[in-house]
Amino acid sequence: MSGGEDAEGGNAAYGRRSFRRSKSHFTDRITADGRDGWPVAAGRYRLVVSRACPWASRALVSRRLLGLEAALSLAVADPIQDDRSWRFTLDPGGRDPVLGIRLLREAYDARETGYPGGVSVPAIVDVPSGRLVTNDYQQITLDLATEWAGLHRPGAPELYPRALRDEIDEVMTGVYEDVNNGVYRAGFAVGQEEYEAACAGVFRRLELLVPRLERQRYLVGGSITEADIRLFTTLVRFDAVYHGHFKCNRWKLTENPVLWAYARDLFQTPGFGDTVDFDHIKRHYYRVHTGINPTRIVPVGPDLSGWLTPHGRERLGGRPFGAGTPPGPVRADEQVPRPGT
Repeated sequence: MSGGEDAEGGNAAYGRRSFRRSKSHFTDRITADGRDGWPVAAGRYRLVVSRACPWASRALVSRRLLGLEAALSLAVADPIQDDRSWRFTLDPGGRDPVLGIRLLREAYDARETGYPGGVSVPAIVDVPSGRLVTNDYQQITLDLATEWAGLHRPGAPELYPRALRDEIDEVMTGVYEDVNNGVYRAGFAVGQEEYEAACAGVFRRLELLVPRLERQRYLVGGSITEADIRLFTTLVRFDAVYHGHFKCNRWKLTENPVLWAYARDLFQTPGFGDTVDFDHIKRHYYRVHTGINPTRIVPVGPDLSGWLTPHGRERLGGRPFGAGTPPGPVRADEQVPRPGT
C-alpha cells in the first residue's frame, strides 16, 4: 500500500483491492466542557496539516475564518511524505519547532504504541504531552465552529448555525459520498466498471448542485457555512489534479460556468484562497501516488491565473460572513504563493 492516501484524512486504502476510506481511529473531541478529557484552551493544542490534503484544508479554512490562529498553532508538513509518515522537513532541522518531532507518527505513537493504522492529517496534538488527540477530520471543523466559540475572533462567521444544521448535514452527506470521496474512488479504481460508476457519481452530484448555485450564492442560507468549505476543498483541486490524475475528466471545472464562478467567489474570499498552495497540491498527488503516476512527473499546467478573475456572483446577494466581518491579514509565517506567481 502506498503511503500517499493512507496518510490523508480517514486512512484511505488502495492497492490491488477497491478503494475504501476507513473511519478515523482517534475520535476524542476537544470541547468547551472537556468531557473527553481535552478542554478547549488557547495555546494548548497544535493543528498538523498538509496543504496538499483536502481534508486538512477544511481545518485551515475554518481556523482562518474563525480567527483561531493565536489560539490553535499550526504545523505544516512537507507535501511529499515517505513510508513512515508526514514529515516536518519544511522546518529548520527537519523538526517541528513546537512539538520537537520529525514525523507526525511520533505523536501517534505517543498516544497509542504500535497503532497499526495510517498516519492521517488533519491531526490535533496536545502540546504539553506530545500526544495525538484526534484525527477525526469530519468532526474537527464542526468542533472548531461550535466548541471553540469562546476563542473565536470578534465578527467570526457562524459556520454551523443551529437553525440550518439539518440542511447543511444533508448537503454535506451527498457532497462527501459523491464528490469529496468520489474523486478518490474514481482515481484509485481497479476496474473499468468501478471507475465509471464513481466518475458518474462525481459529475451527477456536481450537476445536481448547479441549479441550487444558480439561484443562491452559497450552498445553504445567505452566508458561508461548513457545506461551502467542504465542497470548496475538492473544487479547488479539480482541474489541477482530479481531472487528469484521477481521470474525472468529463469536463473541467473551468468549463462549468456556475461552479467555476462559485469556486472563484470562495477562492477570492479571505480565508479560502489564502490557505491554498497549488505547488504543494500538485507535487503531492503526482509524486506520491506512484501507482497512478509511476514517472512522478508533475505537469506544468493548468493555468491558475483565472482564479483571480471577476466572478459576478455578488448579484445573487448574500453576505459571505453573515452579520460578521472578514478575517484579518494572513500571518507572515502562514502566507502562500498567489496563483500564477
